[in-house]
Amino acid sequence: MRWRTALALGRVSNLPTVWTNSLAGVVLAGGAIDLRLPLLLLATSAFYVGGMWLNDAFDRAIDAEQRPERPIPSGEVGARAVFGTGFGLLGLGLLLLVWIGFGFAAGTGIWPVLGGLGLAAAILLYDAWHKNNPASPLLMGLCRVLVYVTAGLAVVAALPWALAGGALALLCHLIGLTYVAKQETLDEVGNLWPLLFLMAPPVYGATVGGFDSVSGALIWLGFVACLGFALVLLIRRRPGDVARAVVGLIAGISLLDGLLIAAAGAPGLAWLGPLGFLLTLVLQRWIAGT
Repeated sequence: MRWRTALALGRVSNLPTVWTNSLAGVVLAGGAIDLRLPLLLLATSAFYVGGMWLNDAFDRAIDAEQRPERPIPSGEVGARAVFGTGFGLLGLGLLLLVWIGFGFAAGTGIWPVLGGLGLAAAILLYDAWHKNNPASPLLMGLCRVLVYVTAGLAVVAALPWALAGGALALLCHLIGLTYVAKQETLDEVGNLWPLLFLMAPPVYGATVGGFDSVSGALIWLGFVACLGFALVLLIRRRPGDVARAVVGLIAGISLLDGLLIAAAGAPGLAWLGPLGFLLTLVLQRWIAGT
C-alpha cells in the first residue's frame, strides 16, 4: 500500500484539529503543560487515524456504489488490513493513556484510560452506525467531546465546569458540521435549521471571557469570519460549495479551541488555535479532509 493511500485513509490533514482539541482539554481542565502532553497528542492522533481507517472499512459496501475511487473499493488495500490497522491504532491510543496515567508522578491513574475507552466506544459506534442514522451528528460530536474529556482526565481526576461548557460548545459545532458533511456527496444542503448549532460556540466564547484579552478577541473575530464564509457557501449552493464549507468548518475547530483556551486565561497558548487552523487548510490541499 502506498503512503499516500495510508494518509488518505487516516484523513491526516485534520490532525491539527485533534492536537488543539487535546490542548484545549488540558487547559480547560486547569492541568499543567508537561511531558504528558506529547504522549497525549500521540494517543489522540492514534484514536483519530484509527477511527478514520475503520470508517472506510465499515463503509466499504456503500463506497463501492457511491465512491468507488476510495482505497478499499478501488482495490488499493484490503478491508481486513484496514480493520486490523484501525483496531491496532485504537489499542495503541489506549496503551499510551495507560502510560500517561500510571507512568508519571503526577499521573491520574485509571482516569485517562477510562476516558479513552469511552472515546474508542464512541468512535466504533459512529463508524458502524452513521449511515442512515439521524443521530450521527450527535455521535460525531460526542467523539470530539470525549477528546476534551480524555485530555482533561490525563491531567486532573475531577473535571471542572469550564471543561463541560467548552465541550458543549464543541458539541454544537460538530453537530452543525456533521450535518453539513452528510450532504457533501449530494453537493447540497436540505434544511438549514441544524446550522443554528453553529451559532452557539461564538456566543458561548464571548460570554465566558473570550474578549478578556486581545488574543481572544482577534481569535473570536477569525472564528466568526470562518463560520460566516461557510454559511455563505451553504446558502448560495453552487457546485462544490458544500465541500468547501465542510473543510473550512473542520479547520475552524482549531479556532474554537483557541478561543476557549484564551477564555480560560491562556492567551499565549491560544494562538496555537489559529496555527492549527492554517496548518489544517494547508494540509487539506494535499490530503482530502473528508
